[in-house]
Amino acid sequence: MYDYSYEPRHVIFMIDNKSFYASVESVERGLNPLESVLVVMSQADNAGDGLVLASSPMAKKLFNISNVTRCSEVPIDDPRLVIAAPRMNLYIKRNLQINEIFQTFTAEEDIQPYSIDESLLDMTHSWQLFGNSPFEVARKIQVEIKKELGLYVTVGIGDNPLLAKFALDIEAKHDYSLIGEWHYEDVPDKLWPIKNLNELWSIGKRTALKLEQINIYSVYDLAHHNPYVLKQRFGIMGSQLFALSWGIDRSIIKKKYHIKEKSCGNSQVLPNNYEKQSEIEVVIRELAEQVASRLRAQHKLSACINLGVGFSYNAKRLTNSSGFAHSMKIEPTNLNKELADLAIQMFRKYWQGQPIRHLYFSGDKLSNDDVLQLDLLNEGKNRVKEKKVDETIDSIRRRFGFKSIVKTSSLCKGATAINRSKLVGGHNGGNAYD
Repeated sequence: MYDYSYEPRHVIFMIDNKSFYASVESVERGLNPLESVLVVMSQADNAGDGLVLASSPMAKKLFNISNVTRCSEVPIDDPRLVIAAPRMNLYIKRNLQINEIFQTFTAEEDIQPYSIDESLLDMTHSWQLFGNSPFEVARKIQVEIKKELGLYVTVGIGDNPLLAKFALDIEAKHDYSLIGEWHYEDVPDKLWPIKNLNELWSIGKRTALKLEQINIYSVYDLAHHNPYVLKQRFGIMGSQLFALSWGIDRSIIKKKYHIKEKSCGNSQVLPNNYEKQSEIEVVIRELAEQVASRLRAQHKLSACINLGVGFSYNAKRLTNSSGFAHSMKIEPTNLNKELADLAIQMFRKYWQGQPIRHLYFSGDKLSNDDVLQLDLLNEGKNRVKEKKVDETIDSIRRRFGFKSIVKTSSLCKGATAINRSKLVGGHNGGNAYD
């Protein structure tokens, strides 16, 4: 059990932009985000292949359309439904504008973006400047964002980031005010009765099933289970689950956590089924060269490469296999030609002619590139020359864009690199205009 009198108390806001992409598109069309019937759909011009990225609250209510619904399941002929192609650059611009508004309420170092549509704000030392209570300040933030950008935001208020997240997801999103407030004292009444563990933030279906195997069916059961047994069974995650069930989170927003990158990879869902070896290998080469460029940007070398190939739907049914994935240890490198040639070598070894829809390539076991590995079978001067050529291409693309210099293979049938250069986060970037 935890004694809350020893736990730090802050005033944390977890703020979510309600149905963010769909809301932005609604405002752009002069529609009320809460009343519009709109979905943002990837590959909106090819309804059979894409996914729904976001849907407005009314679209969810009328058509039961949720995120990641397949476009083929969307009633695109219904006149009530507005279908919008994604414009990632516009969403990024709105996110930056929202965070600028946050900075009028608290210091920049007390703001932690959680995702493109969620942010954590530590209001401990500033909320008194703007109202008589945290709830009143949260309301002022909502009003300011609605006035400036036409968007609605939901606010969870808590004594720590975890409680603020629970207040947001469990209470605020279902409250008329779109504001929820949780304190340590609320945990027994608001958190412990929850029985759908897999719906709770950070607990997935597999973890919920494992908890059920030891007779844990609710957050109350989790909070009153032996913490040493949980740690023995789940490792450090067991201790984290126990702390979560008591609403404990001692993280400080000002102390930013930076993930140490252990690998570098790119993946792509192909626009259609690829069956020709030459076309598949063009895309593999492009992916490998993109990974090589990212490695050089991080001043890293890769000593192990991974290639993943996903079969088309029909190939999965016929072969009873979704694809294959293999790794290969290599001499540390970040050169385009070396990584691409090795990736294609792996592909030829394992591919047996199945139609392909998904490709993945990555490099891991990273090390610093301050040393150039020489190969007795390959003159060192050649490697130095290749490195300089690759770095020159990187420099030109950074300054003038990816399309300023491309290989002729990227102009061949099946190539995707030029089209992918227009994407942001894997989706259409569009224009960041008002």
